[in-house]
Amino acid sequence: MRLICLWAWFSSQPTTLGHDLIERPWTPDLRIDAARSAAENWRTVFALHTNLGRLPIADMWLRPGRMAGYEFVPLDGIAAITEEAKAMRNCLNSYGGDLAHNRSRLWSIRKDGERVATLRIARRYRDPLPNIVELEGPGNATASQELWWAARQWLHKHDLSQIDMRQHAWQTAPLDRESWVSPWRPYWLAKRRIPDWLPMAPSRKALEAL
Repeated sequence: MRLICLWAWFSSQPTTLGHDLIERPWTPDLRIDAARSAAENWRTVFALHTNLGRLPIADMWLRPGRMAGYEFVPLDGIAAITEEAKAMRNCLNSYGGDLAHNRSRLWSIRKDGERVATLRIARRYRDPLPNIVELEGPGNATASQELWWAARQWLHKHDLSQIDMRQHAWQTAPLDRESWVSPWRPYWLAKRRIPDWLPMAPSRKALEAL
C-alpha cells in the first residue's frame, strides 16, 4: 500500500519528475489490482533511472553495425531502453539492475528503419564469453531463424575474448544519487520530513521495500 499511495500522490503532482515517470496515473475509478500493477510499473521505471543515471552506458561490449540487412543499435541509456520497451511491448525497463551490475547489454535490431527484434547479450551458464540469451520480436514473439543467424554472425564479428564481463556482486552496484534525490524531493518538501523508508541516501533496500 505504501507504493500505491506514493504513486497516487505523484499522480496528482504534474510538475514533478516522479509524475513524468508514471505511465498510468491514479484515478478514483481504478481497481486495486490495476492500481497495484501501475504502481509496480512506475517503480520499475524509477529503478531503471536510479540504476543507470543520466549518462549512457560507457561500455556496450559490442559495436553497432549491420549484418544481412539488419542494423544493430545499442540501447545504452534510459530513453533508448524505455522507447524500445514501449515500441516492442516488452519488459526491458526491468533490466536496470542487470545493466548496473554488468550482467547484460541490450540491443535493438532494425530493418529499413523499423524495429524488428530486441536482443539481450549476457553470459550463459558457465560460459565466460558473451552469448545471445534473448532474441524476441514485438510482444516477445519468436524471432525467425534468419534473424538468429544474422545476430549470431554480428556477435561473432567481435573478439569476444577481449570483452570485460566481470560482474559486480549482486546488490552492490551504486545507485545514482541525483536520480534518487530529484524525484523524491517534492514529496519530502510537501510532507516536511524525510521518512525512514524513503531516505535521502540512495538505497536498494529502500527501493525494494516501497
